[in-house]
Amino acid sequence: MKITWYGTASILLESEGERLLFDPFVELAGASNPNNLEDFVQETDICITHGHVDHLFFIPEILEQADATVFATRAVMNTLEGWVEDTGCLVEVEPGYSWRQGNMRITVLKGKHTSFCAKTVFRKLLNPRLLRYFRNALFLAWAHPRFPEKGETAAYQIEAEGKRILLLGSMELDPDTVYPENADLLILPYQGKENMAEAAMEIVERLKPARILLDHFDDAFPPVSEEVDTRPFKKAMDERHPEIKVVKPKAGKPVTL
Repeated sequence: MKITWYGTASILLESEGERLLFDPFVELAGASNPNNLEDFVQETDICITHGHVDHLFFIPEILEQADATVFATRAVMNTLEGWVEDTGCLVEVEPGYSWRQGNMRITVLKGKHTSFCAKTVFRKLLNPRLLRYFRNALFLAWAHPRFPEKGETAAYQIEAEGKRILLLGSMELDPDTVYPENADLLILPYQGKENMAEAAMEIVERLKPARILLDHFDDAFPPVSEEVDTRPFKKAMDERHPEIKVVKPKAGKPVTL
């Protein structure tokens, strides 16, 4: 199985000729990993973890160029119905929903979006890069209220080739959901907390994955996003769980599971 990260939370899974795309997003001007719409328009099956702009904004443009089916929760459907002319390609899912795509079995789990503390919010608002990326800031200020999460972040379990992948939509777990432990791979968004290494370790302790692939750690939509230092987490993992490999992928370079 191949996993390709395209920046932000955009992940492509490939297994025995089947392809499944998650959260496609074209990074904004000045971002760490410049990409374009062509990276995504050839895909036919797309899963969305939640409705924020950096996970959903480019879906209408992708659907104009691609014959794709989009799987997402009701909150995402409500947003897309105002932007997508033909809603026949939209499939509403909820926790417990499961389907097959070729040799892949995909199951939706309840996730939870990380909560931003006041310190994080003030640090973003006082960011000196606001002037440098003022156009991006205006776009994000316009888009954010139009692309709400509404408490409906999803996680996805993907089973294929005798392996199990758990993909999270944000660096938080729902306290009342029983998640599969010992997954062959945990895809973990590494963004959104003041002490991210500690928050990530709590997730690792609960899920006990065999391997971890980080995403969402890059500066994808400056000035609100930032390049996150993943070394504290890697150090903590080496000390406490040296048996678990942590992969920090390079954009566009496939990783084999």
